[in-house]
This record gives sequence, C-alpha cells and structure tokens, in this order.
Amino acid sequence: MTDAAKPNPLIELTITLIIPALILMKLSDPANLGAANALVLALSFPLAWGVRDFWLRRKWNLFAVLGVISTLLTGGIGLLALDTQWIAIKEAAVPGLIGLAVLGSTYTRYPLVKTILLNPSIIDVDRLQQKLEAHGATQDFEVRLLHATWMLSGTFFFSSVMNYFLATSIVVSPAGTTAFNEELGQLTLLSYPFIALPSMVMMVFVIFYLSRTTKQLTGLGYTEFMNAAKDR
Repeated sequence: MTDAAKPNPLIELTITLIIPALILMKLSDPANLGAANALVLALSFPLAWGVRDFWLRRKWNLFAVLGVISTLLTGGIGLLALDTQWIAIKEAAVPGLIGLAVLGSTYTRYPLVKTILLNPSIIDVDRLQQKLEAHGATQDFEVRLLHATWMLSGTFFFSSVMNYFLATSIVVSPAGTTAFNEELGQLTLLSYPFIALPSMVMMVFVIFYLSRTTKQLTGLGYTEFMNAAKDR
C-alpha cells in the first residue's frame, strides 16, 4: 500500500465510529431523518470505508470483510425490525469468529498469527528467519509463536464476551425505532473505551511477549525487526 493509501487512525475512527454514532443519536427522530434513513446513512460510512480499503489494497482483508458483513447485518436487523437479541449475537460473533479463525489457521499452511504479527509490510521476516536459523532457534520460535496464537485468540474471545454483555445492556428498544438507533449509537461509542482499548492493551502484551521471545532467541527485540529499523 502506498503512503497515500495508508489509513490515518484518527480519520478511520472518525468515519467508522464517531460520525455514525452521532447520526444515530442525533438524527434518528422523526423531526430529522427518521429511524430508517438515519440508520442507512450512519452505516454507509463504515461500509464505504470497507469498500475503500478493498479498492486501495486490491486484495481481500479479513478484518475489512468482516467489518462490512457486520455493518450489513446491523442494517438488516434494524431495517427488518428483528429481535434486538440478534444485535448482541452479531456483536459477539464477529470477534469470536476471528478468534476461532486464528486458532484454526494454525493447522493450515497460512496461520493468521503470522499474517497479523509477522506481516512482511511491517516486519523484516527474512531477517528474522536468518537470525533464528543462525541461532538454531527456529523450532523454539515456532513453539512460542503458538503460545502467542493462544494469547491473540484470547483477545478476540474477550472482545466477543464483552460485546455481548455490552449490547444486551444498552440495546433494549425494538429495532426500527428512534430509541433503538440512539442505543445503537451509544453502543458504538462505548465499544471503543470498554472493548477496543482493553483489547489493544492485551495486543500490546502479546507483542511484548513476542519481543521478549525474539530477544531471548536472537538477541534482537521484535521492534528491531520492523522494516523502519532494518537498516540500523
């Protein structure tokens, strides 16, 4: 991805979370857009962002695809006025499926943990492999990478459980109503400090574990294998 195509986290957060939440909370009453129109407008922002991600990358991204699917499911539940329990199920299912996919992929040729933590666009994988081979630590690294896989899966399972309880606590009004939209907006905003931030902390712990692992096995920390540091 070119520098121009790299997403700005603040812009991404604004488009996919803040703007949709404000639309749902402020424009859903009949005096403004109404419940259905506000829901469609709010969800069009993260949906458009997911399509943009695919267009710029020119390849499928698991997280972007799941984000688009999640957005479409939310829209379907709201517009079809389904039982709000489906919101909680959907919110829990997305990170839960990712966690299962991370675990299940360890039995394939393409484990997702390597895609996430050893992404060639971020990590100089060839250099890491050379250092591991030079120290005779390739097998030890694979074992510890499996441990990191369990930790990484745990972050997604944590999000799954938290998503379910947060959704069942906040979204209690019938789908298709103004109150439902407003509660959905509140859920969108609260999911960041209550779910995303703790998950990020857990992810940092996984990276710290991986850095300590590479330090013990090769003498270099995880961050020293990043592409920005490879010429040091």
